[in-house]
Amino acid sequence: MNTQANPIEIETDGEGQLDAGFLFASFKNTGATNAIVNGVILSPGEAKGYPFVGKVYQAISYDTLESTLRIQQIL
Repeated sequence: MNTQANPIEIETDGEGQLDAGFLFASFKNTGATNAIVNGVILSPGEAKGYPFVGKVYQAISYDTLESTLRIQQIL
């Protein structure tokens, strides 16, 4: 078992999902149009976080539509 957290940072202009099992995640819309994270609109410049809560998260989907998302997750 790995005892060290694994931070992953990406920037994307597509759609996808964070697989179930992450401990922390944050999304920031760095583009010029709305994006969707977990079924909720994320406006340009807006950020959304999923903080550590003592257990792992289920999968979270995202769609940048025509925007860009900066995503950080910790496994």
